[in-house]
Amino acid sequence: MTRTQQGFTLIELMIVVAIIGILAAVALPAYKQYTVKTRFAEVIAATGGLKSGVEVCAQTGSCLTAGAIAGIAAGAGDIPAIPAANNHVASVAITATGTITATATSNNGLGGQTYILIPTLTAGGQVTWDTVTGTCYTGTPKIC
Repeated sequence: MTRTQQGFTLIELMIVVAIIGILAAVALPAYKQYTVKTRFAEVIAATGGLKSGVEVCAQTGSCLTAGAIAGIAAGAGDIPAIPAANNHVASVAITATGTITATATSNNGLGGQTYILIPTLTAGGQVTWDTVTGTCYTGTPKIC
């Protein structure tokens, strides 16, 4: 009666372990970067209400002076109140000309990066957000 081989040899097991180690070495840094970008997405989302408020007040003309955006104040008119800080958002601010600056916290992989939106008023009272800047674009790694 012949006996058939059962199980794996030692070399086969070592090859599998080596492959798993290589995959883990590549995947973990990518996963870490992904989680930091996901946390920063909350900072970007915190600007949404203020962006909408600037667009509405420009379309209704309530914040226009001499054809330019001016006199904006958070919590007044069409502009909502500043969102509260949380685990990933340190602060959000808006200037009288509609520039919105959101700052990340300095924890959970974030390093206090800023996300700045500058509105441009086009004909017909429409607002475009063509100028988007901040340290999230210039830092290493870029997270926005």
